[in-house]
Amino acid sequence: MLEIRDLTVTYPGPPAVRALDGISLAVGPGECVGILGESGSGKSTLARTVVGLSPDAQVRGRILLGDLDLLSLDEAGWRDVRWRRIALSFQSAAALNPVLRVGLQLAEPLRVHLRMDHDQAERRAAELLDEVGLRDSAARRYPGELSGGQRRLVLLAMALACRPEVVVLDEPTAGLDPVTRNQVLRLLGRIRAESGTALVVMSHDAEALETLADRVAVMYRGWLAEIGPGSQVLGDPRHPYSWALLNARPTLASIKDLRGIRGSPPDPTEVTRGCPFFGRCHQGREEVCAPDRPGLVQPTGESGPRVVACARGGVVALLAARGLRKSYPGPGGLLHRGRLTAIEDVSLDVREGEVVGVVGSVGAGKSTLGMLLVRLLDADGGTVSFDGADLLAARGDELKKLRARLQMLFQDPFEALSGRLTVGQIVREPLDVQEVGDVGTRDATVRRTLAECRLPTSEAFLARHPHELSGGQLQRVALARALVLEPRLLVADEAVSMLDPSEQTNMLQLLKQLQAERGMAMVFISHNLSVVLRIADRILVLDRGRVVEEGPGSSLLVSPRHPVTHALLAASGRDLLFSGNGAAGSHAQTELNDLEMLTPGGQRP
Repeated sequence: MLEIRDLTVTYPGPPAVRALDGISLAVGPGECVGILGESGSGKSTLARTVVGLSPDAQVRGRILLGDLDLLSLDEAGWRDVRWRRIALSFQSAAALNPVLRVGLQLAEPLRVHLRMDHDQAERRAAELLDEVGLRDSAARRYPGELSGGQRRLVLLAMALACRPEVVVLDEPTAGLDPVTRNQVLRLLGRIRAESGTALVVMSHDAEALETLADRVAVMYRGWLAEIGPGSQVLGDPRHPYSWALLNARPTLASIKDLRGIRGSPPDPTEVTRGCPFFGRCHQGREEVCAPDRPGLVQPTGESGPRVVACARGGVVALLAARGLRKSYPGPGGLLHRGRLTAIEDVSLDVREGEVVGVVGSVGAGKSTLGMLLVRLLDADGGTVSFDGADLLAARGDELKKLRARLQMLFQDPFEALSGRLTVGQIVREPLDVQEVGDVGTRDATVRRTLAECRLPTSEAFLARHPHELSGGQLQRVALARALVLEPRLLVADEAVSMLDPSEQTNMLQLLKQLQAERGMAMVFISHNLSVVLRIADRILVLDRGRVVEEGPGSSLLVSPRHPVTHALLAASGRDLLFSGNGAAGSHAQTELNDLEMLTPGGQRP
């Protein structure tokens, strides 16, 4: 019904701004395609261009409405098409005429395009207002007498007035309360089901697109990063930008601290040759991503309709462990000595830039697993692949190079750091071992890393020994030592368990900040599930050396499946919130019930 081919839109300068850069998209009858992206990604430009409302821009490509090439139309031709066959619901309520009553503005396209008389148009305008949830009295009011949300509903009613073949909606749910938002989503779903109207919905509201859209396209700086079935793109994004964008959004079940995408959007006046997201990507490689613009391809290891524009085939696994096993000698005599199983058939993936939490009680095998992942222990069986290399088979210089990008932060800094070395020597030692740069470069790197870890860089501090530092300072020194080589993966084993609550909070915030800024992946090991929930994207629950449950923190909190997970949540205080016992529990349960009523379809958030 609507087909966009290689659409490029440039606003004149100086300097010129490339707002859309080769967009291709098709929408079928009755289909809803959602467009997701940050502010400045080009969503509104695309919305205005497909209805011929970018007169000052240079537009190249083709926009087909059926067999009609819209870009070949003059203004008279557009007047025959706009509102009648394709209509736009604007993002800004400034599109309404402030000196005309709402009813007159709704009636105008009905009289012009459907040839209705005054009475017919007035009755239809009242019906439209009722459909979007406004009373008849709104027709007699001026736009300035309505709230912001009400004005947005009027704009939606205008776009639907002539029942066009295609409706383009620019942020249709922004500024609406949850009840009205759900009413609008149900209305749009009913209209396309009954009339076959195609919908193109530009939105930053992923939950709305999840409810409404058949397919979702993710835009970044005028360029399509990913497109595919809505459930796939929103549930398991595969482009690094899609993954970062959807992980940055708050939800009703958000647990972990939110953090936006690292870096800043690129200068819109500059057209990059390679991947536009390269400067902010957590898995970008200069030799792969910078030379040429990536085309749309199926994600690595996936078959189906979804495609991503990524030179590395989408988000990749930095570390992949399969079937890991480890046991230790047990009690008994020399001839009848048993084995104690610490890890049994554990498999996990850690994606580039991802934080994976590993949680379990004392003796569950967490520390053993962490040391297996960085090969501080040799496994009895299984495989570990790091950045495409076989970590367990590596020897000599190859293993040395791999360890520079794979570091561990131990639980007890008093035990992990040598008391004979000064702070400066402790942090510089990995640079000396790996022979990175000259002496001056190493010293500068040490000071920069200490500053990033919120530690002094004075000569006096560099000359201090571990016993002269507080526990929090010493743990940050251990962190600086682990990060000084700029690893791609950090395994943090109970990194905050020995700290007081205030210092624990500071350390968690620092870890998350450095992880996001550096774009590194992290395995965060802890016995405290409440701590892991605040930092991890995905969590593995370990019990007696086995993974018994895995999933996002929100799903583990709301609907845990394994008894061990239930026990860990209870120990973290979840039962006080959700058991309904006492005022706090009753209030929390009431809030959860209210949230369920506001969720489309009444589903649990």
